[in-house]
Amino acid sequence: MSESPQFSMIEPDAKAPSLKRLRQMSRLLDSMITIPGTKVGIGLDPLIGLIPIGGDFLGIMLSSYIILEAARLGASRATLGRMVLNVIIDGLVGAVPVLGDFFDFAWTANTHNLRLLEEHLKFPSQKRSADRWFIFAVFVGLLLIAIVLVALPVILIRILLNAFTGT
Repeated sequence: MSESPQFSMIEPDAKAPSLKRLRQMSRLLDSMITIPGTKVGIGLDPLIGLIPIGGDFLGIMLSSYIILEAARLGASRATLGRMVLNVIIDGLVGAVPVLGDFFDFAWTANTHNLRLLEEHLKFPSQKRSADRWFIFAVFVGLLLIAIVLVALPVILIRILLNAFTGT
């Protein structure tokens, strides 16, 4: 019998440590520090997003790790697609100056993605796990979006400098 073309699954016993690691990563990125007197948390993702130009790229790459691990745990294409959509929304809206920074504090894509993964693992559907090519395409797409988020501000800054200096 030939080997399945699906992305490699990890053993059920290994899922608990993976989920624990993903919960820690999600908390670190979305709600690491709780604002005193509130239930609102701030993580590294919105703080990294404040870094000009490269912050949004780095945020997408860190969030992509959770998606890769979800694929390794056997998440379906539908689940991975929703997870990617959360990261895309986070990256694109987060790239808008000022408004995007406030959005980053409120939109916790990694926490949403962890919930999607946990829901999938609680009630695994009959849907097949995503295959390697689908996962490859997802990550190429996320990488391209991250690169655009770096290139766009650089291009805009160059256009503004040319407009002001007349060169």
